[in-house]
Parts: sequence; structure tokens; C-alpha cells
Amino acid sequence: MRAEPYIFFQGRCAEAFEFYRKTLGAEITSVVRFSDLPGSPPDMDQVMHAVLRVGDTTVFGSDAGEEKAAAKANGFALSLHVTEDAEAERLFATLGRGGTVEVAMMSTPFASRFAKVTDRFGIPWMIVNAS
Repeated sequence: MRAEPYIFFQGRCAEAFEFYRKTLGAEITSVVRFSDLPGSPPDMDQVMHAVLRVGDTTVFGSDAGEEKAAAKANGFALSLHVTEDAEAERLFATLGRGGTVEVAMMSTPFASRFAKVTDRFGIPWMIVNAS
């Protein structure tokens, strides 16, 4: 069994996954749009289901419907574990651009680099170099 994150982006899933592809070196392995369903209007360009591979982790994404429009990312963070301080600094700077710094990059008793940032899509990230 695996637990894998499924993130709702309120209409920005394709943009977010492309940003993560470039920023994290991730791979977008699948994108299914609502317009791909038989009988759907061709202008339904929002993402119904997408798959992103970040290293050994799979992250799923979708554009939320109206019932999810008020949803906020709360009570969790995606954690990126790196082995180089420079990579931690790069990810922190890139993910934080247009977002909100929750915890500035610092040394801690458990990591040479640790930070928490919420990106411009509202997704919270922790960056950790505990090697």
C-alpha cells in the first residue's frame, strides 16, 4: 500500500504541474482533461486527472469543481528531501517566488538546511537537507 498526495488546484493544475516539472525536474506522465471524455464539450479544457513523478514519488492533481473552490491547502506540506545545501537553497528560492515564506532557510538540529514555503499555487512545501 502507498499513500500518495492528490492536489486540487482550482483551475491551475496544468500550470502548476508544468512549474513543478521545470523547478523539480519532475515528469508529467499523464494529463486527462474533461474535454477528453466522450460527449464533453470541447471547451472543457480543465484537468480532470494528471500524474506527476517527483523522484520516486507520484503526485496526482486535478482542477477542482465548484464544490472545492473554497478549499485551502491546510494541515499538510509536501516535503522535499535533498542531499546538497545548494539544492535546498535553489528549491526554496524557486518555490517561494510568488509565494509565501513560512520558515526562512535555516540550520536546525535535524538538518543542515530546513525551510517551509507556500508556493504561488497555495501548496505548502518543506525543504530539508538532513544528510
